[in-house]
Amino acid sequence: MRTVPPRTHAQRSALAAAAAALATTAVLALPQAAGAAETSPIGFGAGTTGGGGASAVTVSTLAAFQSAVTGNAAKVVRVNGLISLSGQVDIGSNTTVLGVGSSSGFTGGGLRIKEETNVVVRNLNISKPVAPADGITVQESTRVWIDHNSFSADRSHDKDHYDGLLDINHGSDNVTVSWNTFKEHFKGSLVGHSDNNASEDTGRLRVTYHHNHFSNVYSRIPSLRFGTGHFYNNYVNGAETACHSRMGAQMLVENNVFRNTGVAVTTNRSSDVDGYANLRGNDLGGAATEISRVGSFTTPPYGYSAEPASSVVAAVTSGAGAGKL
Repeated sequence: MRTVPPRTHAQRSALAAAAAALATTAVLALPQAAGAAETSPIGFGAGTTGGGGASAVTVSTLAAFQSAVTGNAAKVVRVNGLISLSGQVDIGSNTTVLGVGSSSGFTGGGLRIKEETNVVVRNLNISKPVAPADGITVQESTRVWIDHNSFSADRSHDKDHYDGLLDINHGSDNVTVSWNTFKEHFKGSLVGHSDNNASEDTGRLRVTYHHNHFSNVYSRIPSLRFGTGHFYNNYVNGAETACHSRMGAQMLVENNVFRNTGVAVTTNRSSDVDGYANLRGNDLGGAATEISRVGSFTTPPYGYSAEPASSVVAAVTSGAGAGKL
């Protein structure tokens, strides 16, 4: 069935008041204004610090990068230049990976955060991750912040030539994905890799996406199984299917803008069990919605400030991606 109409101003105000009260009770820090380069993540990934104040080391070769990011000691690794990869490089816990300038990063493969905690990845260009490598894989990991990166591929190859730009799976939890660009790709961001992984994923896979720009990404914006997703203040342009909630996942889709999009939100495709979605304040731009089950996730357990959809395109196009910190 079609989704219910967006909530009224009074209802949104009541929800905002409830969220503010919850934030005060939990003694959460007030979020910074939209458009600012946050010094810490907002959303489910709040509290992620990466390498914190550790002295930074700058690398420009693959061998130096691989050596610098191993282990669990606090570390800040600055990537200077574009490094070619074949496959993925594993990132250790308590790590910040930070690109230098606007054109540093990786091409041909990506990064993997597996069985780790407290990792920050910012200001990188990550392009053309040839399958089976994702641009970034977050697997069995917690407290991860993916911020101000530029992910891209191309749509001239078969849809399976490249893998996902950003995939989060195997019970990962407490992740924020903010101020990134995702461009020219078939499979954007998959959260929960399989319909058969309920035992590991249920109660986890809590992810916040905010102020990201998805341009000419065909689907998975994101695709969410089992988990809880908050998708707010994002700009989606040129998708066939954008937000996809499945296998009982709960998704709150709030104050986003969709353009040239076939289906903005769906809960009833491709899996045996439908997901749940709750929509408010979005500018659908003529896109359809397929909401078979309205969700109960309406008030995230953290402080945040969702700007109105009318200001999202300007904010995101000026502020998202590498080189904008």
